[in-house]
Amino acid sequence: YSSKGAMMDNRFATALVIACVLSLISTIYMAASIGTDFWYEYHTLSPAENVSEAGRSIWEEFVSEEADEKTYTDALFRCNGTVGLWRRCITVPKNSHWYSPPETDMTTNCISFSLSDQFMEKYIEPGNHNSGTDLNRTYLWRLQFLLPFVSLGLMCFGALIGLCACACRSLYPAIATGVLHFLAGLCTLGLVGCYVAGIELLHKKLPLPDDVRGEFGWSFCLACVSAPLQFMAAALFIWAARTNRKEFTLLKAYRVA
Repeated sequence: YSSKGAMMDNRFATALVIACVLSLISTIYMAASIGTDFWYEYHTLSPAENVSEAGRSIWEEFVSEEADEKTYTDALFRCNGTVGLWRRCITVPKNSHWYSPPETDMTTNCISFSLSDQFMEKYIEPGNHNSGTDLNRTYLWRLQFLLPFVSLGLMCFGALIGLCACACRSLYPAIATGVLHFLAGLCTLGLVGCYVAGIELLHKKLPLPDDVRGEFGWSFCLACVSAPLQFMAAALFIWAARTNRKEFTLLKAYRVA
């Protein structure tokens, strides 16, 4: 029976190693998605022509701290914009003076969302402060800012519990690690859902121009991949802890008998 028990111990150890690897990969993916600016991308047919003298005022307002939602969204439409959780970026010619010939040499400029921007109210008519608050978009925007940090925090806390379990040489605390990873997966899934819903609602208010195509970027895809990895890690942690405890109880009863 001891050889059988050793085989089971190896099986549990393998499950825990795989769970740890999945947890590490999901954490890296989640951190990368939060820190990059390609959650949503706009592709314009002729961005260099769009940044003309007529559109220069939009560019100036885009970099302004007082730029409202409609202003910077119009600039994103015109200038191959990308949007992340923390920043918005547009692609413009390096030299856009009125007396200069059109350039093909482009540069990407980004502006960060301030903390107040993250919690700012969204309006029923973007850019019109007198149209009333759009509660759905307001809370979706706030949740998509908060949920990724909650997800990362839960995974880090779960990792600390896992380290304590290793120090105590017990698999049972891994159940808590699994539960925390499951909750982190729910937060990541909620983040993805909030972001998709927020983008769809925004485009209903501000439809894409005919010559502009929008699509979700690779930063968004990283968050989408992170969620199932968290769920798989949670399942392995919980399975290993519960099954090991059950086998230990049976072994203890066998020895008593």
